[in-house]
Amino acid sequence: MLMRPITLVGGGKIGTTAAELLAGCGDYQVTVIDRDAAGLAALPEHPRLARRVLDVTQPGALSDALSGQFAVLNALPWHMTRTVAQAARDAKVHYLDLTEDVASTRAVRALAAGSERAFVPQCGLAPGFVSIVAHDLARRFDTLDGVRLRVGALPAYPSNALNYNLTWSTDGVINEYCEPCEAIVDGRRREVPALEEREEFSLDGVRYEAFNTSGGLGTLCETLEGRVRTLNYRTIRYPGHAALMKALLHDLRLKDRRELLKDILEHALPATLQDVVVVFVTVDGLREGRFLQDSFALKVYGAPLAGRARSAIQITTASSLCAMLDLLVEGRLPQRGFVRQEDVALADFLANRFGRVYAPEAPLARAA
Repeated sequence: MLMRPITLVGGGKIGTTAAELLAGCGDYQVTVIDRDAAGLAALPEHPRLARRVLDVTQPGALSDALSGQFAVLNALPWHMTRTVAQAARDAKVHYLDLTEDVASTRAVRALAAGSERAFVPQCGLAPGFVSIVAHDLARRFDTLDGVRLRVGALPAYPSNALNYNLTWSTDGVINEYCEPCEAIVDGRRREVPALEEREEFSLDGVRYEAFNTSGGLGTLCETLEGRVRTLNYRTIRYPGHAALMKALLHDLRLKDRRELLKDILEHALPATLQDVVVVFVTVDGLREGRFLQDSFALKVYGAPLAGRARSAIQITTASSLCAMLDLLVEGRLPQRGFVRQEDVALADFLANRFGRVYAPEAPLARAA
């Protein structure tokens, strides 16, 4: 593979993991951009890894920095999506991101219209990999009835009333708990409220709850509309979490004071690298005249990766982003315009050097 120059914007937990994976594979020259010099300093020294302190909110700063690059990978919070995507459009480079925000993805789609480069949003775990799995299962049926996606990043050893530790973006968690959620109900596409429609289930001997959260379906509602009776996405947590979050967000009205809620959570809930990502997708419908169900269930645990201890959410999200970049380079994705996650073949993804962390036989994962 020809050495490709790429820029990764956002030096947080996921961004630095992806940068190290891409630099270490030998096929990419990676520049990591962030406005926080201290965060960039935590990156290891590597001949294929450069750092650049830059405030991407300054007009023209990022598009200038992207000159001559193959692609930009956006690992910034969801509210920066449009800024980075616009810079990619101006610089005429491929664009990939991790956003779960529905409105931000619509903005990316608008920027992708007529572009000579690919715009590939939602390249993480959920949305992202889980959409690839769901679409692959759905293709096996003659007629679809229900498609249900359940994903969670959980502490392996919960020790507080929320049964939760910070393993991912606090902004992202709050956003998905607050914004409306897309779904297909009785064959009709609609919005349903976050934190509602709670259910309980057991997987691998562990009891979980799951409830509506925003963004996890990606573009699946659009893709499967008119073909399925029920389609929904719910986030997995340990029982009791949803009730406490509803009290904070609605009873105490912290939904309207998100910065305060973020401050509370980040000072009260410790981060952990000892986590587990749970993926549980079920699809049912008719195949050869029989009503059948197919499922995909997987757990991925925090473990050392690329020489350092990583959380499961770092491993899965960063690996997914890197896999999508590889597939774009290899020509296995459309090379221009808006690209959906479900445009990816699951077999291609799992065969990829980064995507194989999701394979049930992978060292860091196991079938649930």
